[in-house]
Amino acid sequence: MKVGLYFGTFNPIHVGHLIIANHMAEFTDLDQVWMVVTPHNPLKKKSTLLDDYTRLELVRLATEDYPNLKPTDIEFKLPQPNYTINTLAHLEEKFPNHEFSLIMGQDNIESIHKWKNYQVILERYPILVYPRIPSGNEPMDNHTIEGRKIDWVDAPVVEISSTFIRNSIKEKKFVKALLPEKVWEYIDHNNLYRK
Repeated sequence: MKVGLYFGTFNPIHVGHLIIANHMAEFTDLDQVWMVVTPHNPLKKKSTLLDDYTRLELVRLATEDYPNLKPTDIEFKLPQPNYTINTLAHLEEKFPNHEFSLIMGQDNIESIHKWKNYQVILERYPILVYPRIPSGNEPMDNHTIEGRKIDWVDAPVVEISSTFIRNSIKEKKFVKALLPEKVWEYIDHNNLYRK
């Protein structure tokens, strides 16, 4: 089985995440996309994160109607801080018959050189990149990073950020349209992000 790993803090998961994940599941050769809920990204401040299991529940609610999208808490059980290379090694050991790819935004591929053992990731794992804001000088086709092939996927450009959503909720803005219905209901009912 070909599995695309879409890592994120999903704080909170929003319609942009679903659009990208579903596009990857439906319009590439992937069989499934696993939404890997990250407990702590070493490059982000932890103080802004909701509880790990609350974010996992939001991802579960968001994906339950999508047969090829699966939430996973695999990183919750690994030593922290989490590094993608360690997660990949763990997944390969646990699921030897799966072929794993990484799904990431254009901004992440541009900073991959900051990742732990990034050369090994580039060497061993297919990487599917979705566009962010078009720069006008970057052709949307396959190209290489350090000699390794990167697959640019002609996915929709979605400019919605979890930070914007959190800040908007705090400012008492009505942002229901940016979130899956069940995620909005959970956030609203539990008074999340309001403080």
